[in-house]
Amino acid sequence: MPETEVVTEEAATETSEKAATETVEVAATETSEKAATETVEVAATETSEKAATVTKKETKEKWGIAHIYSSYNNTIIHITDLTGAETVTLSSGGQHVTADRYESSPFAAMKASNAAVGAAKTKGFTALHIKVRAVGGVGSRVPGPGAQAAIRALARGGFKIGRIDDVTPIPHDTTRKKGGKRGRRV
Repeated sequence: MPETEVVTEEAATETSEKAATETVEVAATETSEKAATETVEVAATETSEKAATVTKKETKEKWGIAHIYSSYNNTIIHITDLTGAETVTLSSGGQHVTADRYESSPFAAMKASNAAVGAAKTKGFTALHIKVRAVGGVGSRVPGPGAQAAIRALARGGFKIGRIDDVTPIPHDTTRKKGGKRGRRV
């Protein structure tokens, strides 16, 4: 072979080797950039998933039901789980005042609610539905004076309040009211 052909072949071989090396370097660079981009995307996805799970854990609420029975003689606060079968705590106005005439007062209802709030908080409850009940039936259909104070004390206790329902039993056809034909004679 003539000398010029050998030089040309060597130059062509060197050129093809350089091109192959550059192609490999460019491909490696592109691959590393894609990998870096994918890593960043995966890291961002994992971070957002972790943030979402942390947020979900913080907003996990435990609901209960606060049954408030309020008559003109007493106020009773009874907190249960959502089924109503398991009692969490029970408190009445008569437990917190000394005289019988104060059992139905708003102050006694507030004290009873605060006692119930403390017990429910220790058991992990964070939110409550409230069911207010008066005597009903042949008695009064209007809740006693302690009902509003009890609801206010539950809300101030830090619970999230859901529904507030009136569950006073109202008869569609009732039994005979006591007192006889001419009523109660005083």
